[in-house]
Amino acid sequence: MRLEVGFTGGVLDRADRERNNPEALAAALGDWRARLLRLNGLDPELDGEGRLVWASLADLPDDAEPLFLGYIDGKPHFVPLRMGERHGAARSPALFAMLGLMQPDQASLYACARSLVDWHQRHGFCAACGSATDIFRAGWARRCSGCGAEHFPRTDPVVIMLAEHDGRALLGRQAAWPAGRYSALAGFVEVGESVEEAVARETLEEAGVRVSDVRYIASQPWPFASSLMIACIARAEDDTLSLDTTEIEDAMWVTRDEARAALAGAPDARFIAPPRYAIAHTLLAAWVEQAS
Repeated sequence: MRLEVGFTGGVLDRADRERNNPEALAAALGDWRARLLRLNGLDPELDGEGRLVWASLADLPDDAEPLFLGYIDGKPHFVPLRMGERHGAARSPALFAMLGLMQPDQASLYACARSLVDWHQRHGFCAACGSATDIFRAGWARRCSGCGAEHFPRTDPVVIMLAEHDGRALLGRQAAWPAGRYSALAGFVEVGESVEEAVARETLEEAGVRVSDVRYIASQPWPFASSLMIACIARAEDDTLSLDTTEIEDAMWVTRDEARAALAGAPDARFIAPPRYAIAHTLLAAWVEQAS
């Protein structure tokens, strides 16, 4: 089964070979074909076909620095960085609509650009000594001006999982979500913990369900702020729920037929499925198809 995973399928050549090459970077900056991503804060601009809008490097604002993303069809691509802005994991209402319109390769490129900009905006000072840091490696690292420590863009691993019991899957919801929406449980992998251990711990903490036999399904970059979602399915020992209501508002077991109806957007579906760009949608679809 071919899985459709949001924010993947990009065509960007990240050109790591050139990040420490000042001559190559100067050539990229001087290339008349170079493109600069148009952003409103951290939101993208889209054309009528769901593609990102690009400008010339001549349009780089005076208060911004260009971060080198890489090459597409041999053309250098950059994203502007304004260090004074702070956005983090926040998503505007407009962005939710745009994510549903974006073509897969465009969403992948946007995820890379957004995460890179956000990381820079949150790492202007050294975690070791507190001194200011400066960009190097064409925008893919920062170096401390005090102690010389080097800092690189980070990705936080997050497990997102379905517990399965007697042909049903466990879904939960947070109070802030749209009414009727349910999704897979999720949580950050903690230090000194494997993916399998994180799946078991988070499912027990949030829903009171013990699981084993964890199997990997797929992964997804999630640029809000910068996570790697690791989707798994695990076997539940029983279906008794004991919810941590500080984490989730509600949880329920759903059948494959109920999940299939929700994924199809049926008006009489028991719940509203996660959006297609979220790996929870992919995970639920994979679980439904496993019975086919």
